[in-house]
Amino acid sequence: MTTLELSITLPIKVQNGGYFISRGVGRHPARKLDSWEVILVEKGTLTIQEDGTVFEVHPGESLLLWPDRRHRGIEDFPADLRFYWLHFETQEQAMTPPFSTLLAVPQHGKSQDPQAMITLFRQFLTEQEKLQRSPALELILLLILQQITLTAGQALPPDEAGVSLAWKARQRISTHFHLPLSTSQLAKELHCNADYLGRVFRRVFNLTLTEAIHRQRVRAAEKLLLTDAASLKEVAIRCGFSDAGYFRQIFRKHTGLTPGVWKRRYCKEHINSA
Repeated sequence: MTTLELSITLPIKVQNGGYFISRGVGRHPARKLDSWEVILVEKGTLTIQEDGTVFEVHPGESLLLWPDRRHRGIEDFPADLRFYWLHFETQEQAMTPPFSTLLAVPQHGKSQDPQAMITLFRQFLTEQEKLQRSPALELILLLILQQITLTAGQALPPDEAGVSLAWKARQRISTHFHLPLSTSQLAKELHCNADYLGRVFRRVFNLTLTEAIHRQRVRAAEKLLLTDAASLKEVAIRCGFSDAGYFRQIFRKHTGLTPGVWKRRYCKEHINSA
């Protein structure tokens, strides 16, 4: 898995953060943490291994280290190395609430605006120094992760060609979910082998292509159910399902509710009266 999919409504908790300035000695310790670590390199190159993958993180690039994976430096810190780091935790929840925004955070990417990232990290460190713990820490973390999400088109994992295909497939799904879509059709449009596309997509997003298509269609259906008076069959068709019964089955699988129950439950919460 090389992408963290995180809802902005998902509870997160900051542990601590810091700014590392190398003296040209030592290397990143070998360890396995139970928290996430996000790193932004300001100067020099950080070389670090996570399980069997080696990353070279250059200035303006970010790296997300996974919990419960072994990390270690494989060479001494360069004398000019400087980077920001931040540890945080996430909490699982059964269902993503309606209208929640998902951040697809690539594990390794190049920031489109490194200075904006540095500013956020500095702001985080300033807030962290206050005697009373500030609730702004979690908000700043979300802004940092959002900035990293904007680098998604420039993700830098080991298999760049395969990852590029996976992102193209994801983009195609997000804009053409309402049309007939399948793994073979996506592969044909992207001029690649269907099995290969399926493998790289699952490796990058931890989802099968079919699951990604269903997830996109269900999200679109949620919005239509709240803002449109269309019938269940019409919603199904507009979201790419040719069969209302199958749509109902997939919708329930992803949300835990049938479309009718979902609409009755959440419509009341979002209707305004003047």
